[in-house]
Amino acid sequence: MIVSLPAARRGRLPLSVSLLALATCFPALAQSEPGTFALDEIVVSATGTPTPAREVASSVTVITAKDIEQQQRRTLPQALAAVPGLNIVQIGGPGGQTSVFMRGTNSNHVKVMIDGIEANDPSTPNRSFDFGSMLTDDIERIEVLRGPQSGLYGANALGGVISITTKRGEGPPKATARVEAGSHGSFNQSAGFSGGDDRFNYAFNVAHMRSDSTDSVPPQLIPPGVKVRPNAYDAYTYSSRLGFALTETLSVNWVGRYTDGQFRSTYDNGFPGRPTPYRSLQNDAQGFTRGEVVWNPSGGRFVNRFGVSYSSQDRSARQPGAFGLLSLPTEDLGERTKLDWRGDLELAKGHGLIMGLQYERERLDTASLTASNGSKAAFLEYQGNIEDRYFIAANIRHDHDDSYGGHTTYRIAPAMIVPGTETKLKASYGTGFKAPTLSELFIDYRPGYNFFGNPNLKPEESRGWDIGFEQPLFDKRLQLGATWFQNDIENLIVTNTTGDSYANVGKAKTKGLEAFAALAVSPQFRVRADYTFTLAKDESALQELLRRPRHKASATASWTPMEKLTLSATLIYVGPWVDGNRDFSVPRLKAKGATLVNLAAEYKATEKVTVFGRIDNLFDKRWESPVGFLVPGFGAFGGIKLAIGG
Repeated sequence: MIVSLPAARRGRLPLSVSLLALATCFPALAQSEPGTFALDEIVVSATGTPTPAREVASSVTVITAKDIEQQQRRTLPQALAAVPGLNIVQIGGPGGQTSVFMRGTNSNHVKVMIDGIEANDPSTPNRSFDFGSMLTDDIERIEVLRGPQSGLYGANALGGVISITTKRGEGPPKATARVEAGSHGSFNQSAGFSGGDDRFNYAFNVAHMRSDSTDSVPPQLIPPGVKVRPNAYDAYTYSSRLGFALTETLSVNWVGRYTDGQFRSTYDNGFPGRPTPYRSLQNDAQGFTRGEVVWNPSGGRFVNRFGVSYSSQDRSARQPGAFGLLSLPTEDLGERTKLDWRGDLELAKGHGLIMGLQYERERLDTASLTASNGSKAAFLEYQGNIEDRYFIAANIRHDHDDSYGGHTTYRIAPAMIVPGTETKLKASYGTGFKAPTLSELFIDYRPGYNFFGNPNLKPEESRGWDIGFEQPLFDKRLQLGATWFQNDIENLIVTNTTGDSYANVGKAKTKGLEAFAALAVSPQFRVRADYTFTLAKDESALQELLRRPRHKASATASWTPMEKLTLSATLIYVGPWVDGNRDFSVPRLKAKGATLVNLAAEYKATEKVTVFGRIDNLFDKRWESPVGFLVPGFGAFGGIKLAIGG
């Protein structure tokens, strides 16, 4: 589950490798699932320079395109479901609003990057990213970096970072296609065309997902005599990626992504809410693009990257009124423009500096307000390797926001390999912050609600640390490890005591344990188990935070009994948590946990034709996550993949 680049040297890579490894402006630290890497394999670190996996101190999970393909995960929430330290909450099945809670922090404390473009939505009240609308067909790699990361990534990274890299073209021209159908009215298709060499690479993808029959309302909540229609989702995603080497020292890269999705869900009326026969409609149009110039004048000793990125997220919603007729749409538009420079300087073998400058501007456009805000940032990072046994990455960053002023953050992450036992001891300490959103600063809900924005808000802040070990055994066929983590969060933005605005009065503390065991029974059969314990408390109210289960466990297995056949299985257990009911008329109650099992199989009929099938929720668990919303029940799916050329 890593990128292996045995021919590469740090700081000096072939162009074809550099474009992949350095696709994001600030890619997350990455490592394989423990138990799958060797000494000479390479991963992408927080600095963006390829680094041996054994040198990485931070807690990172990497999901590759191969993992996604084997397990047939069609959406980003499905791909992230088994990751330790995360709790995924999706309202109403495919396409429904999806939040990710990382190490017990809030869902808006996770920064999401897509090919170096920040994807958090400026138009939402808390600037969170909705994971529910992202399809996986063009994803090459997902890196989940846990712990405060503002020292490199800036705002919104109190809990961590999820960095997504899309596929890059390479080799002779190749066309691919996939068709899939199955339960819940699903009918999905995708097609791609890609290729490339050391001078020019290209990749074009289109994906369509439709699911028009997902039951999401628990039967006990449906009023007598009312027939509730199922939820439906229909979305198209178009993406492109291009790279061109103009000279030996100058190259340009461009990525673009556009998603147009429509989600229909059961409409609740009144308070407490009662499900009706009608459905509300939400449309989401998301566009992300980034252009980059890479200047490498000294053979890899000092690499410069100049980038500009733009994102637009347009959300509109319509609700049924009299006789089920849909109302006029309410619309929210969030935009972000970013300019950045980064320089990677090799000081000496095993020692490097990363430096950078950024300028960013967010804009919010709603029916009641148009507002914008800008920020500037500078950062510096050192990465060192001492005697191939002692490793360190340390960074510091200063952000200056037009609204709240300056803020400095940092992170240090050392690791050591113990001679003889080859035990890796690792630790990290870092700070994070989340800037007030445009909505929190400026939107006034009046005269109906008499609620006002607060332009004097300060950023939310966090301090977090972790410490752990990884132990290889039996020539790395078995690996064990554990990490203890803790985060202290202050200045949380909440409604003030008078109930008419926001204030920095909240405090929270999260702590817990992440542990794993990975076993390669044979080259054909591998199994891995993860366990996470999380205790997340509101320090002001002295009670547990909502939707943070104390216990989560997962197990994955892959088996290739014959060359053409691959089987995989995933088990996910999520323990009980505290939640509100469907409309929060009951603000706190005990939510049940559940165990879900998914199976997948694919058979390569020929070099160009693959047939596949999967079963989701094998035992048809009618689990509510969150409370009042069912996860999709038993589902069987199958299809065929074709490839031409390559």
